[in-house]
Amino acid sequence: MIKRIFCLLCLAVFLFSCQSKKKLVYFQGIENVKGGEKVDFEPLLQSDDLLLIIISSPVPEAAVPYNLITYSASSLEDQDRSGGSGVRYQTYLIDKDGNIEFPILGQIKVGGLTKSQAVDKIKTALKKYITSPIVNLRIVNYKISVMGEVVRPGLYTVQTERITLPEALSQAGDLTIYGDRKEILIIRDVDGVKTHHFVDITSADFINSPFYYLDQNDVVYVKPNQTKVNSSVVGPNVTVGISAISLLITIIALIAR
Repeated sequence: MIKRIFCLLCLAVFLFSCQSKKKLVYFQGIENVKGGEKVDFEPLLQSDDLLLIIISSPVPEAAVPYNLITYSASSLEDQDRSGGSGVRYQTYLIDKDGNIEFPILGQIKVGGLTKSQAVDKIKTALKKYITSPIVNLRIVNYKISVMGEVVRPGLYTVQTERITLPEALSQAGDLTIYGDRKEILIIRDVDGVKTHHFVDITSADFINSPFYYLDQNDVVYVKPNQTKVNSSVVGPNVTVGISAISLLITIIALIAR
């Protein structure tokens, strides 16, 4: 009898462990996912993006009128943009119609373009005035939000203008044990329209999803799993107790047969 009870307990623990693993482990089945293809991800510029645009030329004097500067008290932001001199270059906010106002060139529509497309467009316009212009463009307010069941929820600034969903979750300290890994919500603005999509990071298939790379201003929300929901209603200790009692009743029922 004791041997039978022991075997049933081992079986219950084994089944519970397997089920927990499927809910927690990331990238399951990655050995079956087709890979090796080069991915050229480049975010589209959108309204409210703040652009830093620096113009260079073989003749430095020719580029000066296009590089407006502003003076302010020295700050960390100033030092990052100007080497600590207290001088920073003018930034350009993309308006609701996708346009910026650029010195001499006037209004330029860059919304909906990739960064390289915007650079080419500005460079083409500059060639009327400058020989061999060089355009350096950066999105200085590229950010994403991570909310819900993560260790450090918050707003994160992305310096590289390219970030994946796993990288964003890593910056937020990863999911807590109570985070639902099968339905991570991503809210994205597409041409002024809010869209949403659910991602299952336990399945390796999502690495080929259009939501593997995050766009600027994406919102990532990790909802609580059922264990956390139950705990919020009856308390974590009661939930554990109920689970233990349910397991004990199951074992007794099997023995009684």
